[in-house]
Amino acid sequence: MSEGRSVVEGSVSTVTGPTPPRPSVPSAGGYGPERRRSPVAGAVGSALVGAVVVAVLAGPWLERRFGLPAFGAWRTLLIAVVIQGVPFLMLGTVVSAAIGTFVPARVFSRVLPRNPVLAVPVAGAAGVVLPGCECASVPVAGSLMRRGVAPAAALTFLLAAPAVNPVVLVATAIAFPGKPEMVAARFGASLVTAVVMGWLWIRWGREEWLRLPAARAEQVPGAGRLETFRRGLQHDFLQAGGFLVIGAMASATFNVLVPPSVLEAFSGSPWLGVLAAAALAVLLSVCSEADAFVAASFTGFSPTARLAFMVVGPMVDMKLIALQSGAFGRAFAVRFCAATFAVALLCCALVGGVLL
Repeated sequence: MSEGRSVVEGSVSTVTGPTPPRPSVPSAGGYGPERRRSPVAGAVGSALVGAVVVAVLAGPWLERRFGLPAFGAWRTLLIAVVIQGVPFLMLGTVVSAAIGTFVPARVFSRVLPRNPVLAVPVAGAAGVVLPGCECASVPVAGSLMRRGVAPAAALTFLLAAPAVNPVVLVATAIAFPGKPEMVAARFGASLVTAVVMGWLWIRWGREEWLRLPAARAEQVPGAGRLETFRRGLQHDFLQAGGFLVIGAMASATFNVLVPPSVLEAFSGSPWLGVLAAAALAVLLSVCSEADAFVAASFTGFSPTARLAFMVVGPMVDMKLIALQSGAFGRAFAVRFCAATFAVALLCCALVGGVLL
């Protein structure tokens, strides 16, 4: 786009004002030039993936050398979660990178109605067919709003894309074999949460809460689309893989160190179990393509509590709070994440009570 139009694209349309104009043709890719790559995040992800390799290779020697039998159980659980989650994580990042590189952003604006109230459920449905991890959904949402898409629709897509896409649903079916009701519950609770949050933004959202960053193009001399795809895939996989390792480590530590009596105390109180699982989802920050395997390992929690872990995680976790604060401002992140957490818990309780 030309520089003369950057001011218009950088503004945010109010949800109560006039309908935003149909955006012009942007650069290819929903992530496009706004997508920022963090070498630090990639280095951290590489280090964490390397830590898993070290744990696999050096684990038996460490157990014999220092006499740590609990480390063997921890290592086994860590490897199990990582091995189960990596294939789906890889598939999700491949599809996400392909969408960001080859799918023009104008596709989103063409399928969304001009009326924000109607655009919200359509944006939620778009998350079903356009997979992406939660890390990628934040810059995509910012890019859409800069190009004139109603904020409510963009925020709905931000929540729905990493939570209800086919990769996540298939991963959930594998993690919970013979339990199709868990897949249906995750799909229903996640989609309803995303749509409700979009409508709530239309009703109570304020323009002054939402600050969009200025677009900063990343110039790669001589890089074509295939090179851009490769770079995006490498960045997303290492970053998301690092978060998967963190979640797997925390899950293994939780299962080894927390005595069964603590889990029994949570299982005796359905509401405490749901709140505890939702809080764990925020703290562990597991990627949505792999969180089902972590949730399946929490055998001491009720089905509704494990549902809350899978619904809350892709919408509200530590890395998302940080990403949203940086992209849209702290005032937005605090309000939006808190409201999303509360709506997700309510939807999980309702859907879990019916299906689980």
